[in-house]
Amino acid sequence: MDFLTRPILHGVELQQIQNRLNSDQLPWRDGKLTAGQQAASVKKNAQLAPDSGLTQDITELVSRKLREDPLIKSFCLMRKVHSLLVSKSEIGDGYGWHVDNPFSKYGRRDLSFTVFLSDESAYSGGSLEIQGFDESSEFCLPAGHVLIYPSSSIHRVNNISQGVRFVCVGWIESYIKSTEDRALLFGMDAGARGLLARYGRSDELDLIFQSYTNAVRRLSD
Repeated sequence: MDFLTRPILHGVELQQIQNRLNSDQLPWRDGKLTAGQQAASVKKNAQLAPDSGLTQDITELVSRKLREDPLIKSFCLMRKVHSLLVSKSEIGDGYGWHVDNPFSKYGRRDLSFTVFLSDESAYSGGSLEIQGFDESSEFCLPAGHVLIYPSSSIHRVNNISQGVRFVCVGWIESYIKSTEDRALLFGMDAGARGLLARYGRSDELDLIFQSYTNAVRRLSD
């Protein structure tokens, strides 16, 4: 399993973020400032200044929600969440095909994530498209949902044709570098937890959890 989608922002907290993002007084900067040399040539959007109070409020909330979600923790086996930013894309904006840099000054980039902050009805276009072996997958999720995917993927944000798209993006350094190893461990953990919920604890299930724990120990860096 390469991708995970989850709702992490809800109700009042999401509505407050949306209301604040629609202010005319926010310090937006050219998104090229945080892109590598190759990616900058295909990137057109704006990013909220990192020292903005709204940036800090959104990124701290998103980081906490990611760290608290049991399914996300199992999928990512996260060591740290880092390098978060808030971006805005208007008509004509987009981000062509690129792959994320493997490191930032804050940590390794094993997994990338996008939290959709705008309602789906607020814009057209702007889907996040991830290249696969045979075909690509496109994602345009409801407000408050996160998409998590391997940072090694070639991906793009298609051009906005109408409205404004707000997202929070960032990266996760995992204890497990390999996408394949994380997928194997996620399947083992999810299966074991499902058996526990359905049948309760057993000696056999203890052995599965032991194997999972020791596999994480062996595969971690």
